[in-house]
Amino acid sequence: MAGLKHPVTPDGRYFVVRGRLWRLSNPHLAAAVRAACVSDLMAARTAVKSAKAAGDRTAEAAAHHAVDNAKRELGERGEVWWTDGSPDLNRHMIKNTPYSAWYSDLKTAARRHQRIQFQNDDRHQAKERLV
Repeated sequence: MAGLKHPVTPDGRYFVVRGRLWRLSNPHLAAAVRAACVSDLMAARTAVKSAKAAGDRTAEAAAHHAVDNAKRELGERGEVWWTDGSPDLNRHMIKNTPYSAWYSDLKTAARRHQRIQFQNDDRHQAKERLV
């Protein structure tokens, strides 16, 4: 999950974009399987773009189907990859899920951090003016 710029739920199942949960891929996939699935996904997304540019609705539909298949293989869609019986909350608004308190705390901590950074920047600028 290195490189994600969006917060990831504590259980590692979802990442959050604009208040919505998106399921992450299955972390238990073998590296070679994951790489093949990601390659298939990228090729399918490229095919969607090409089909749209060409105005070929049949090819576009087939490419969207290929994207869906690759996402299912990665565990981002379809049957959940965890085994504890928790429901799939993919695409749910986080405020309507058990993760709402965690996310609220996360946002509060982020605002606090921004406020401290802003105050530190103000102090630094004030010191520079005195020099």
